[in-house]
Amino acid sequence: MGLPRDILAARVRNEISLCKGQLQHQISVSDSSVSSFPLELDVTMLKTPGPVLREGKVTHAYTHKMKIIVTGNYPYEKPIVRWQSPIFHPNIMIARDGGYVCTKLLDDWSFASTLVTFIKGIESLLVSPNPGNPYASESCMLAADYFRKNKYNPPVVLKSASPPKVLG
Repeated sequence: MGLPRDILAARVRNEISLCKGQLQHQISVSDSSVSSFPLELDVTMLKTPGPVLREGKVTHAYTHKMKIIVTGNYPYEKPIVRWQSPIFHPNIMIARDGGYVCTKLLDDWSFASTLVTFIKGIESLLVSPNPGNPYASESCMLAADYFRKNKYNPPVVLKSASPPKVLG
């Protein structure tokens, strides 16, 4: 049994608002009134480096897409996540293989977990592939083999909304 609908809707609205305020990502919601569940959040992560395979070489993409589905049993039940953009990662399946995201954040999901901390965790996962715990899909196994031999060193991306100002 989940939260009463009005409390659930208020919590999810608040969490979406926090995501939009604290993260520089685009988030669109399937029901802008946040009154109908399951609720789908389309998240476009911006300025976030992550490994991709292009023309046989591992390089970086800075824009990534995922869908987060919040059910009526949230936050007692973890959200469902499906990756939707190209990726070369041992812990994130490519979309055609299911788009599953393997993260400890989902394993350790609790009532106190939030969408903000979850999305920040995905940002960390992107830059820190764990080749020791890959999914068994072909693309994830290839990525695991690659990252066992090669450390992923993405460039640092400054996420400031505006350039720093010199005062004085």
